[in-house]
Amino acid sequence: MTPTVHASAVLVGARAALIQGPAGSGKSRLVLALLSATRQGLLPFARLVGDDRVHVEAAHGRLIVRPAAALAGQIEVRGLGVRRVPYEPIAKVGFLVELDAKDAERVPAHGGTEAVLAGIAVPRLAVAAGSDPLPLVLAYLLTT
Repeated sequence: MTPTVHASAVLVGARAALIQGPAGSGKSRLVLALLSATRQGLLPFARLVGDDRVHVEAAHGRLIVRPAAALAGQIEVRGLGVRRVPYEPIAKVGFLVELDAKDAERVPAHGGTEAVLAGIAVPRLAVAAGSDPLPLVLAYLLTT
C-alpha cells in the first residue's frame, strides 16, 4: 500500500473531494458539512472515504483514494472526539480542495487551476484562509 498523506476525502456522487490543508484548517469540518448537505437534500450522496490520513495513488490514469486502515470509518469532531460513520473503502478523486491556500483568488483564471498528484492532474479549488469552503464546493458540484 502507498504511504499515507495528510488529507481527508469524501465521496460526493461518483467522485471524491480530496481535502488538504494545514492542521486546524477545517478538513474534517468540511467533510461533516458535505455529509450534512446530503441529509439536507443539497447533494444526492456523500460518504466519508477517510479523515486526516489517506492513501492516494495513480491507477489506470485515475487518482484513487483509500482510508488509512487504522482510521477507516472514523472522523474527528471538535468537542466530541473521534466518532464512527459509514465510509467508502475506495474512490476516484474528482477534485482537490486546498484549504488556507496562499494563492486563492476571488476570480481565478479561466478554467481554474489544476493540481498534479501522483502524476494525475485534477481540478483544484483554492480556498483562502478564513473562508467557508462549503459554498465554493457546492457551487463547483452543482454548476458547470
